[in-house]
Amino acid sequence: VQLQASGGGLVQAGGSLRLSCAASGSMFSRYHMGWFRQAQGKEREFVAGISRSGGRTTYAESVKDRFTISRDNAKKTAYLQMNGLKSEDTAVYYCAADWAISSAPIYTATSQYDAWGQGTLVTVSS
Repeated sequence: VQLQASGGGLVQAGGSLRLSCAASGSMFSRYHMGWFRQAQGKEREFVAGISRSGGRTTYAESVKDRFTISRDNAKKTAYLQMNGLKSEDTAVYYCAADWAISSAPIYTATSQYDAWGQGTLVTVSS
């Protein structure tokens, strides 16, 4: 699967953005999907993940109750709705795909993911 992330931009603190991750190729519904981010000078970190069917989600504590991950398997697209943005959310955001059986956990480690999008920059001004 090939992934392309989009939707980043400049937003004021407290604002919202929705990121999209479009997949090409078949079998999108066989992948758990994750969003990660990497701030300048820091390691890439897990943000949110969603199971193949969309029935399970998991979030980093830092974004829980502010971000929502979702997916539309018919459109082969995953989304990350980000509300209440803070300056510390500034980073390049990446989507990633993990080929998984339906009951597999949603992993938070980058090493578990098989494919990555190119990243989209989110800048939150305070």
